[in-house]
Parts: sequence; C-alpha cells; structure tokens
Amino acid sequence: MKFICLGYMDEAKWDQISESDRTALMEECLAYDDELRRGGHFVGGEALQSIRNAATLRYQNGKVTITDGPYAETKEHLGGILFLEARDLNHAIQLMSQHPGVRNGAFEIRGADEEINAMVAARDL
Repeated sequence: MKFICLGYMDEAKWDQISESDRTALMEECLAYDDELRRGGHFVGGEALQSIRNAATLRYQNGKVTITDGPYAETKEHLGGILFLEARDLNHAIQLMSQHPGVRNGAFEIRGADEEINAMVAARDL
C-alpha cells in the first residue's frame, strides 16, 4: 500500500541551525532514504522550497485570488513529501518513526487514495 508522508518544519528554527548541523541532518535523512530504498519502501519524494516562495490560490466570489505565502498561518509548514510503500499504516508509522527528519518536525502519514489515483492514471495520454 502506498502512503504519502508530509514532512513539516519550522523555517525559523531551521534558519537558526548552523550550516554544518543542517548538512549533517540532511546527510542522515538521505542515508535513511537510501535504507528505505534498499528495502523497497521508498517510492519517491520531493523537497519543497521555502514558504517565502509559495503562492496560495482561492476561489472566492466567482474568481481566483492569489496571495503570497502558504495556505495556513502556522509555525510549521510543509517542507517535503515522501512516497512510501508499506504493508499498512502501522508499518508506515514504524518506518517513518526512524527517519531523522522527525527530530525537526512532524510527519503526517496518509494512505494514497488508490481509487482516485487509478482514475487519474487511466486519463494519462
């Protein structure tokens, strides 16, 4: 079963970490991703740019409005997405609990909606 792991982070905290500590943490995260890949669990992933480069679209009163920044006004923002293959949610939780990134922010783990994803795949040209 596929799971989407949404990794959250507080950019203000991230900016306060020294460059060498950030590099060390990234190396740990990438090494763990390699371990997941070797086990057949890492399906893919994408890191996201800073929230300073985000735009949010909303449909209001018959038109789309665009605002700078993320959707939610919170301290922690979405920092990356990891696609994981696991037996079930408990297995996904077990795998992601060991990810070094969890020490710096929350991970939200959600099952992929296979029914809708099959509908999307069927429309691929």
